Amino acid sequence: MQRIMLRSKLHRVTVTQADLNYEGSCGIDVDLLEAVDIKVNEQIELYNVNNGERFATYAIPGKRGSGEISLNGAAARKAQLGDLLIICTYGPMTDAEIETHVPKVAFVDANNKITSMKK
Repeated sequence: MQRIMLRSKLHRVTVTQADLNYEGSCGIDVDLLEAVDIKVNEQIELYNVNNGERFATYAIPGKRGSGEISLNGAAARKAQLGDLLIICTYGPMTDAEIETHVPKVAFVDANNKITSMKK
C-alpha cells in the first residue's frame, strides 16, 4: 500500500505578483524551488492564510533571488498581493519509505528569503 505524504513545503510565502491574463501557474523564485525540491511544471497545492482559499496549479520558475511568488491565470483570483501562502507538494510512499522520509520545509521572511529549514 502507498500513502500520499508531504514532500515539500514553502511556509508563509508572500504573494508578490498576480496576472489574470497570463497562462495559469505559480511563478516561484528558483532559489525557493531548489531549496524544497519542487520541479518546474510539478503540481503544487496552495493554501491562502489570509482568506482560507485552497487550490492547485503548477510551478514555473521565477527569477532567481527575486523572492517572486506570482499567481497567474485563474489562480490570480485566489489571492491578493501581500497575502501569505503555504505551498506544498505531496507524493506516494510505501510504509518503508515513510519510515525514513523527511519533508523539505522552508521558512521565509517578509521578502520570501529563506530564514531556516525544518530538519
